[in-house]
Amino acid sequence: MRGFEEAPFLVLWEVTQACDLACVHCRASALPLRSPLELSTEEGRLLLAEIRRFGEPLVVFTGGDPLKRPDLFELLQHSVGLGLRTTITPSVTPLLTEEAILGFRDCGVARMAVSLDGPDAATHDRFRRVHGSFDRTLFALDCARRLGLSTQVNTTVTRQTLPRLAETAARVAAAGARLWSVFFLVVTGRALAEQDLTAEEYEEVFAFLYDLSKTAPFDIKTTEAQHYRRYFAQRRKAEGARQASSEPSDAIQRQAGINDGKGFVFVSHIGEIFPSGFLPLAAGNVRRDSLVEVYRNAPLFRELRDSGRLRGKCGACQYRNLCGGSRSRAYATTGDYLAEDPCCVYQPAALAAGAARMS
Repeated sequence: MRGFEEAPFLVLWEVTQACDLACVHCRASALPLRSPLELSTEEGRLLLAEIRRFGEPLVVFTGGDPLKRPDLFELLQHSVGLGLRTTITPSVTPLLTEEAILGFRDCGVARMAVSLDGPDAATHDRFRRVHGSFDRTLFALDCARRLGLSTQVNTTVTRQTLPRLAETAARVAAAGARLWSVFFLVVTGRALAEQDLTAEEYEEVFAFLYDLSKTAPFDIKTTEAQHYRRYFAQRRKAEGARQASSEPSDAIQRQAGINDGKGFVFVSHIGEIFPSGFLPLAAGNVRRDSLVEVYRNAPLFRELRDSGRLRGKCGACQYRNLCGGSRSRAYATTGDYLAEDPCCVYQPAALAAGAARMS
């Protein structure tokens, strides 16, 4: 397997920013209408062929709402036909019909991901700001299960969704999802700083996720909470060896080391190449640049993959190669993508030892 300096594990293509939802935290600040500057069908096909040069990364068709593109199924078929592992994250609107979900399956899509941000309509619909979104989400998950299409549930943890996170997890289990992807806020797009949790609250959520991972019928991953891997490693070390049946799943191992620009690349609806959808610094554009070359050689990406360049606590941390902190959150908070993650409570041993010598 190639190292992350050569190829990403995940490639996200924002096929459009158009979306009929108006979510309070939206990274893209999506609007109802498609942009005339979106990559064309042919440009999309060329992009997918370029992605294939990496080998076999996981490709995520995202948005906005991918179903706003009339050529979506043609592009999905092309992606699968190239041998790419292909998944999709449609918005839960009236466009997400049983016919559409059947189309995903028949195209060879490996998994469909939908968002669920509360255990009931009142919580979820208030977050998504569209009445009926919760009921449509449950319909989509049930429909996919009946049709034999694997599903993933995405949940964003904010001050609004945190109090009912355990109940939301129960909904994920009842829906038969294979993966629960728990997103942590980055203050970009429509997201506001007051929606975010404190660093101490992040640790409380990590404890909940770790304990749940031992018994949940689904895998758990975090997005923009790379320090969950540090927490996970600490807990595993503290607990010592366990019986295989009581160990958390190996999902955390598949995420080890992945970070913005490191095992991860994001292509916008107009072709811009970003280390992450949450880190708004473009290193090129697929209309004029090779995605492969930008990922491998652009100074921004090379800096982000060099953990020795990290500053503050992240730079001194013994977990920096496993975790590395959220580069997107560091940038959103400080304007420096190499700064320490402000939502991590951990004090690295090297800093603690230095402080002790000075006292």
